[in-house]
Amino acid sequence: MSDQIREQLSASELLKNSSLYREFQAEREEILKHKWIESEKAGCDIGFEQALTDWIIKHRSKWRKSRQASMHT
Repeated sequence: MSDQIREQLSASELLKNSSLYREFQAEREEILKHKWIESEKAGCDIGFEQALTDWIIKHRSKWRKSRQASMHT
């Protein structure tokens, strides 16, 4: 395996293990759940951008507070 490939794999592992990346992934999962629920209600795919905006306005603050509280208990 070349040094460049080894470095890329190492960087990829660091990214996956970073708390920032884990938070991003958790938030993304919540947005995708919201997208599915709201799309079902609307009877059509509302799209990621609309789901993202709606989730941020309606749920992000409470979700983050809940997540932080569960991490500190």
